[in-house]
Amino acid sequence: MKQLLILSGKGGTGKTTVASAFIKLMEANVFADCDVDAPNLHLVMRMNNQPQRSDYIGLPKAVIHTDRCIQCGECEKNCRFHAIHFNSFYEVVNYACEGCGVCKVVCPADAVTLEYIPDGELLLYQDGDKTFSTAQLKMGSGTTGLLVSKVKKQMIAAAGKGSVAIIDGSPGIGCPVIASISGVDFVLIVAEPSISGISDLKRVVKTAEKFQTKMMICINKYDTNIEKTEQIEGFCADHQIQYAGRIPYDEEAVKAINQGKTVVDVDCSSGRAMLNVYKKVLDFISEESKVTANEN
Repeated sequence: MKQLLILSGKGGTGKTTVASAFIKLMEANVFADCDVDAPNLHLVMRMNNQPQRSDYIGLPKAVIHTDRCIQCGECEKNCRFHAIHFNSFYEVVNYACEGCGVCKVVCPADAVTLEYIPDGELLLYQDGDKTFSTAQLKMGSGTTGLLVSKVKKQMIAAAGKGSVAIIDGSPGIGCPVIASISGVDFVLIVAEPSISGISDLKRVVKTAEKFQTKMMICINKYDTNIEKTEQIEGFCADHQIQYAGRIPYDEEAVKAINQGKTVVDVDCSSGRAMLNVYKKVLDFISEESKVTANEN
């Protein structure tokens, strides 16, 4: 099963809009949302059944046992993350705790333990032959890269024989993005024609290049800044990166998304442009797959 990952260097570029449209156009049976900090693909790709839920355990958190605590204050004094507060007794604020264990080391009464508590929740939807894997991280919890890896592993383990899996990745270039790219076959980067959009595009391209992953770039809302759009197209040409095309800003697309639809579910300019981008990406995947098969 091939994996197509859709990324963006920053939030708000339309990554999920593109991912949901590709799932509909490809009639994909296997897909995932790896933006575990703020997943939203499920709002469009509505599944008819309840998901299987399982706790995600990340790093341990400190727990202060009040029956043993002598209220010396050493834990609070030595916590560099300001995660311990006194309110009639000393307690740990879970979302601020990094699980470093300093409080446990300095406690003279052995009143602190490090315990594993859920940092989030893995969700697996299976509806007929469709498999949708996603997760939701709790506020303040870390190790998002590990959770992203679990989302992908869950998808692969539960999936059938789908030819291509569509993965909606995380924005940026941090650990979740690195975990998203690892092991995928193709990356489509959705770019925004703005100063920050171009800067972040260049960074995510460098990240993908480190993995030697085949990539393409498309530009969403291209007509909001034609000069920057042409700059991105020049960047693709200069760096010999495959260019998938332009998608215009479209009020009809906004209305469709607000109704829980994809842009290809309605007749609109962005939907028609999306179809052209989709065809170019599909041709690219097909050609690269042939090259890989011949090399093997």
